[in-house]
Amino acid sequence: MHALKPGDPPFVGGHRLLGRLGAGGMGVVYLARSTGGALVALKVIRAEYAADDGFRARFRREAEAATGLTGRWVVPVTAAEPEAHEPWLATAFVPGPSLAEAVEMDGPLPERTVRALGARLAEALTEVHAAGLVHRDVKPHNVLLALDGPRLIDFGIARSTTATALTATDVVIGSPGYLSPEQAQARAGDMGPPSDVFSLGCVLAYAATGRRPFGTGTPAAVIFRTVHEEPDLDAVPRALVPLLTSCLAKDPQARPTAREVRDALTDEGEDEGESDWLPPTLPRLIARRSAAVLALPDPVPATLVQPLEPPSPSRRRLLTLGSAAAVALTGGGLAAWAASRPTAADSEGGTTGSGPLPVYVIGVHADLTGTDRTIGRAQERGVRLAVEDFNSLSRAGSSGSSGGRTFELALKVLDDAGEAKRAGEVAGRFVADHDVYAVIGPTGNAATDASVARYEKALLPVVTVSAGLDPYSSLRAFFQLRPDENALSTPFIHYLTHVEKSRRTALIDDRAASRVSWQIIKILTAYPPADGTTTTHAVPADSEDFDTVAAAVLAADADAVVYGGTSPHRAALCARSLVQAGFRGPCMAPEPVLAPAFLTEAGTAAEGWLISATYVDPAELPAAARFVTAYRKRFGVREVERFAVEAYDALLFVAQGLGGLGSVEVERGAMVRRLRASTYKGLAKTIEFDAKTDQFQLVNGLFLHRVEGGAPRFLGRYDQVEKT
Repeated sequence: MHALKPGDPPFVGGHRLLGRLGAGGMGVVYLARSTGGALVALKVIRAEYAADDGFRARFRREAEAATGLTGRWVVPVTAAEPEAHEPWLATAFVPGPSLAEAVEMDGPLPERTVRALGARLAEALTEVHAAGLVHRDVKPHNVLLALDGPRLIDFGIARSTTATALTATDVVIGSPGYLSPEQAQARAGDMGPPSDVFSLGCVLAYAATGRRPFGTGTPAAVIFRTVHEEPDLDAVPRALVPLLTSCLAKDPQARPTAREVRDALTDEGEDEGESDWLPPTLPRLIARRSAAVLALPDPVPATLVQPLEPPSPSRRRLLTLGSAAAVALTGGGLAAWAASRPTAADSEGGTTGSGPLPVYVIGVHADLTGTDRTIGRAQERGVRLAVEDFNSLSRAGSSGSSGGRTFELALKVLDDAGEAKRAGEVAGRFVADHDVYAVIGPTGNAATDASVARYEKALLPVVTVSAGLDPYSSLRAFFQLRPDENALSTPFIHYLTHVEKSRRTALIDDRAASRVSWQIIKILTAYPPADGTTTTHAVPADSEDFDTVAAAVLAADADAVVYGGTSPHRAALCARSLVQAGFRGPCMAPEPVLAPAFLTEAGTAAEGWLISATYVDPAELPAAARFVTAYRKRFGVREVERFAVEAYDALLFVAQGLGGLGSVEVERGAMVRRLRASTYKGLAKTIEFDAKTDQFQLVNGLFLHRVEGGAPRFLGRYDQVEKT
C-alpha cells in the first residue's frame, strides 16, 4: 500500500480513504474505511471512461448484479455509484496475499491446497455465472488467500467493451497467459461462462507448477500459443491433468461448467470450511498483514465548514441551502434548522402567511406491540417530539404570521408487531398513500428486510435508525442511520488494542446467534487485538453449558473475553460462569446483549461488561439537554429510551430535506435526491453527504456502554474511551 497523493480526495462516497492499493489505466484502487468502520477496496474509474454512455450503462447494470453476490468465496461489491462524475465501486477488503504473490514467494502449492483452491474458486464462479455475470479476468492477481479459503475479486465490472487485449494488457478484458482463446481473439459474443472456466484452468496450472500453461514472452506470443497450441501441463500432479486438460479445451462447448469443476475437485466428506488448507508459511504472512492494516492510523478528516450568513436569511438563502451544493450546517439538531429558515420579512414576493399551508405526512413504521416494542415506542415518541418542535418553530413569527414557513408536518403511525409479513403490508400501505413523503423505520432487521424493496420500488425515502442490516448501498431510497452489525466488532478491537492491550483474547462463539456470532469471531480472528492471539470457544445452540467454556478461557490464560452472541439470557449465563471460574479480565459483547434481562439475570456478574452499541444516552450529551427535559416531561418517563433521540434526529433530517426543495415540486423522487445531497448535524450523530459522489456517510456511529452498579453507563465514542 502507498500513501495518498495530494490530489486524492479524502472521501469517496462516504468512505474515508486510507491509502492507495494500486493504480492502472482505468483508475485507482484505494484502501478505505466505510461509515461503519469496515475496510474496503475502493476502485475509482477515470472520468474519460465514464464519459462514454455505453460504458456507464454497462457499469451500472453489472454493478447492480454483482452487489447481490453473497457467496463465501466471493468478495462482494458493498457499494457502487455509477452516476458519479468518476464512477466508483467498493468491495470488502481481504488482507491476505494474492495467489500470484504467494506462488512467487513460496513456489508451487501442494496438490491438496490446489484442489481446495480450485473447488472454492469454481464455487465462486458458479454463483457469478448464475447472476448473469462473466468475470473475464480470472488470474492469480485476482485471487486473494484468506485463512479460511480464497476470495475472488474484481468481477470485470469496470471493463471497457471497446479495448482489446493487445491494446490494454492486464486492464481491460483479461491478462495474456490467462485469457481464453475467444478473449484473445476479441470474439466478444463468445465470451460467456466457459471463458472463465478456461482462465480458472490456467490459474490452477500456475498454482500447481509456478508456471503459466502457455508460457511467457510478449503479449502477442502468449496469445498466439493460447489460440493455436496445447498447454504445458507436464509438471501438474497427475490426478489433476484430466480436469485441467478439459478446462483448457479450445472449444468453449467442450469445457466443463464451473459447477462440474467444483464437484470434480471436492472429495466426498470434505469440510469446505476447514481453515488449515494453506501451507504453513502463508497463515503467518496473513496474520502480519492483518496486524499492519489494523495499526493504520485513521487520517484526520477534512472538514468543510461554511459559516452561516448574517441573520434574517432571505428566500434565496433558503434555496441555496436546498441546492445540490449540500452546504454543511454549523448548528446542531433543531437549532440548525431554525438558523437557516427565512422570516416573513425576507420573503420576496411570496406568501406572508395568509391562507392554509400544505401539510406533509411522515410515516412511522414501527414495532409497537412485538418483541422490539420498547425501541419502537421510543422511536415513535422521539419522532412525535420532533414534529411538535418543528411545527412550533415554524409557527414563530411577528404579528401571528407564519414566519415565512412553507409547510407543516403530520404523522401517520403503523405497527408491524415485528413480523415480516405485516412489515411488508405496512410498507404497501405507506407506498399507496401519496400524502406520505418519507418513512421513519422500520424498527428491526426482519421487518426492514421484508419491506425495503417496496419502498425502493416506489422511491419512497425510508430512514431507519435501529435496523442493523448489511449496507443497502445500491438502494437510492434507503437510509440506514447506523452502522451495520458487522461494524460492532470495531470497538472490541480498538478497546482491547489501545485501552486494555489484550495479548490473548478469548472469543466465545455462541452458535445460537449463528450469523452474528460467526461474523464477530471471524473478524476478531482475522484482526486479533493488540497484535496478539485469539482462542475460540464454541457453545452449541442447544446447550447452556457455559461452565465448560469458562474453564477453557482460564486454561487459555486469556486477558479478555469477547462474547459473540446476541441473547441477553445466554450472555447472563456466560457472565455468571466466568465469575464462578475466577475470570477477572474485561468482558465485551455486542449491542443486543444490553437488555434488562441481562442485567437482572447476571446480577453482579454483569459488572464491568462493555457493550459495543450504535445508540447514545442523550442524558450524557450536553447538546441534548433540552431534548431530554422535553422528552421526560412530554411522556412522563425518568429515562429516555434507546434510539429515541436518534429518531428525533431522523425526523429533522427529513424535515430539512423537505425545506431544502425550495421551489422544486415536492415529490418522493425529489426527496430522495435532496436527502442524498444533504448534511445534517443531529444531537446524537452527524449525517454527512458527499456532493461530488452523491453518497452519504455517518459520523460518530459506534459507542461503548459499561455496566456499573447494575445499570449501563454511556462512555461515548469507542475511539475516545480511556481506561478508568
